Amino acid sequence: MDYLEVESSREFVARLDHGRDWRAQVEAFAADEDVASAFFVGLGAVQDAVVYFYDQADQEYGAVEFDEPLEVAACVGNVSELDGEPFAHTHAVLSRADGSTVAGHLDRATTFAGELYVRTFDVPLERAHDETTDLDLWPL
Repeated sequence: MDYLEVESSREFVARLDHGRDWRAQVEAFAADEDVASAFFVGLGAVQDAVVYFYDQADQEYGAVEFDEPLEVAACVGNVSELDGEPFAHTHAVLSRADGSTVAGHLDRATTFAGELYVRTFDVPLERAHDETTDLDLWPL
């Protein structure tokens, strides 16, 4: 395991805008506040979603689209830089009206209502290509 000790320098609470993309709002916030690294948690509801699942054997993402209202039962993620821009690595558990859930890497979702807690770190983190997984990971 590779690791890096970090200290928290700032904390935020935020309400996401209705009708805008969930993840894009996190990235815009990071750009506006000059956040180079952070951890966030959130909850709320979305009107639709595109969730990715990474096929480890093929080393490719597969997208699943949900064109229905969903509760954001849990959303966790981190902010770091990818190609010089803020990237919100976001995972979510989304629930349907019948109580069933879907989950995975949240690519995009239209926000109905959302709330976030964001804790920034004192060191920037920039993603780099990892040969083993073919993913952009933190080179700690």
